[in-house]
Amino acid sequence: MVTFSHPDDLSGAAFTDVSLRGARFTRSDLSGLVMRAVDIAGADIDAPWLLDGENALLVNGVDVAPFVEAELNRRFPGREERRAKDPDGLRAAWAAVEAAWAATLERVAAMPPGTEDVSVDGEWSFAQTVRHLIMATDTWLGGPILGNEKPYHPLGLPNAEYETDGYDLSVFVSGTPPYAEVLEARAGRTAMVRDFLAGVTEADLAVTRSNPWSPDHPVSTGSCLRTILVEEWEHLRYATRDLDAIAARP
Repeated sequence: MVTFSHPDDLSGAAFTDVSLRGARFTRSDLSGLVMRAVDIAGADIDAPWLLDGENALLVNGVDVAPFVEAELNRRFPGREERRAKDPDGLRAAWAAVEAAWAATLERVAAMPPGTEDVSVDGEWSFAQTVRHLIMATDTWLGGPILGNEKPYHPLGLPNAEYETDGYDLSVFVSGTPPYAEVLEARAGRTAMVRDFLAGVTEADLAVTRSNPWSPDHPVSTGSCLRTILVEEWEHLRYATRDLDAIAARP
């Protein structure tokens, strides 16, 4: 298999009468991609930022993005509240996502031992996904909002691409830590969000915070909290998708 990776740049390339059957694109920019007279039967597209931009996703001339959004909200009740603007809305949004994750944790506990460490198609295992959400909470709440000098729990898990951004990975443990410890750390972080939201006010939500990934572009407290909610729902979707695949195995 031919492999292209950073810093390879295929911008503006034309593919005519070629086969991309079974090709895989990960963390790739396909914005503005044009496909004509193509066979995409069985294609699997995962674009978590589908509705974040102004451009539509057209399939046979139909913008399918709103349909995808509506279906995801149907499948994951409470997801539509993830962009709440006011304190009560954010509290309700967090309660909804906590309940959804609690049900998923129960599902994993009822599956065969070791399920939490199974990877599907090279994606993060369930335990790794939970670890990443620990890090997400620390990134957007522990650091910019709570002001913790050392916000990161060692069981958090960053994305691999941060290695090339000068990110200090020494903060985090390597290998596969015990799942029970991961769950304990996760419970502590979800409680941290819940406790902060319990007393948050409209004025608090408007306070400007340092953007952990882009210090030159400050963000509000409300924006940080909504980022956490988006992370929670997107990774729940990933986890559910992979748990379904694991459960379907013979």
